[in-house]
Amino acid sequence: MAPNREESLTLEVLAAIEARNDLTQRHLADRLGVALGLANSYLKRCVRKGLVKIQQAPANRYLYYLTPSGLAEKSRLTAEYLASSFDFYRRASASVVEALEQCPVGARVVFVGVSELAEIASVRSHDFPLEILGTFDPGISRDGYLGRPFWRELSAAGTFDIAL
Repeated sequence: MAPNREESLTLEVLAAIEARNDLTQRHLADRLGVALGLANSYLKRCVRKGLVKIQQAPANRYLYYLTPSGLAEKSRLTAEYLASSFDFYRRASASVVEALEQCPVGARVVFVGVSELAEIASVRSHDFPLEILGTFDPGISRDGYLGRPFWRELSAAGTFDIAL
């Protein structure tokens, strides 16, 4: 089962505190990619659950510490996250292999879209006699991706046999 957003944010809070106990709530909000109020809410929730302890420091600052329960919860959430990630990789890899098996030998392939799936396809494509030309994605601006050329317009990719 994939971790839900609340579990992911809780894991991030615990990891941030373990890495740096003098972090500010603003720093935490930036790390989580959420509003300051939501970061504060998650931090308070972790304190209520007994995962985090707060100690006041000079100059109106606070230090945050993981409790033994917090360390255990961080370990549990990390293991769950890793299991979910490995499961995603296995399923995505099988899907990519199925698609690559359909490609004729020597086909010139363009990947479509910047994503974790494209990264997995790039790794798995080494097992097939294909020519991977690069990646097309109209919504992203960059020069290269996965060590290959990148295009914002499909016509810029030149001649190819398959867009995957």
